[in-house]
Amino acid sequence: MVNTVENKFTDPSRKGRGNLLLTAVRHILPRPFFPSSPFGACILLAGLLPLLALLALFPVQVSAQQTPPANTSASSPAASSPANTAPADAGGSDTGQPLQITVGEWPPYISEKLEHHGAVAHLISDIFAAEGIPVEIQFLPWGRAYSEAASGNFVATGVWMHKAEREADFLYSEPVLNEEFVFFHRADMAFDWQDFGELTDQRMGGGIKYSYGPGLDAYLDSGQIYMDRLPTDRQNFEKLLAGRISLYPQEVNVGYAALRENFPSEMQKMITHHPRPVLVNLSYLLFPKSLPGSGALRDRFNTRLQMFRNSGLYDVYMEALKDGRYM
Repeated sequence: MVNTVENKFTDPSRKGRGNLLLTAVRHILPRPFFPSSPFGACILLAGLLPLLALLALFPVQVSAQQTPPANTSASSPAASSPANTAPADAGGSDTGQPLQITVGEWPPYISEKLEHHGAVAHLISDIFAAEGIPVEIQFLPWGRAYSEAASGNFVATGVWMHKAEREADFLYSEPVLNEEFVFFHRADMAFDWQDFGELTDQRMGGGIKYSYGPGLDAYLDSGQIYMDRLPTDRQNFEKLLAGRISLYPQEVNVGYAALRENFPSEMQKMITHHPRPVLVNLSYLLFPKSLPGSGALRDRFNTRLQMFRNSGLYDVYMEALKDGRYM
């Protein structure tokens, strides 16, 4: 497409240069003040130059009310949540710089490759944003994330299961996530269970060195239930689809995320899960005891997290996760 403004200013003739000046002036003046000739345009420009120089000495001040809020993305479920500015002695930041939180890769809950870094990272960021506290998520290997946060180089790390020995280094938040492990099986297989003792005739798949909780682990360790362990979800689901194993215990959202990532929709529909949990784990955000503001920051996070739960906003993130909207 030809640029019509450039077209007006491309006449190389002397007359064209005069018309160039005339047209330029007409572009910056209201219609009642249009000059009728190039000479008139020169006179007007000469009169305007002192005024322009004067204006340059007095830059326009922009009202702070015109600055858009930066705490929460417009696409965030919590974009309309009220915010309170955090004073430094309450565990917030008085420098305007985002607080740093470290996490590890754990798709589909947390991953550097996912939209908003995954549902749990999105939830954590928005909880702090609703408190008027901007944060940044930094990805590290899990072991390093723990040690760096324990040393006070990050204000928090997440998310972690509870272990008594971690209480020496960290304050625990209220549970951020309920992880629910279930049995995946082929949709064409009629399956129900109430007790692990009913499953001794089943051939299970599993992850290498995974623990599935004391109940199932006891049957596995005693040899009453056989488990063929493989390194990846993809390999376990391939064996399940092929009928070489009958059950695969995995966290429900992790399992469905692996199916979406590795298999076409037709094959995904061949797999379902039993609703009875094999294991329920709680995961937490940890705040280092080495930082003096951790207690106050933890308390503010807990309060806002409960508000998210009470309002139903928490469920919006989890439903988006189940629908694959972070993938």
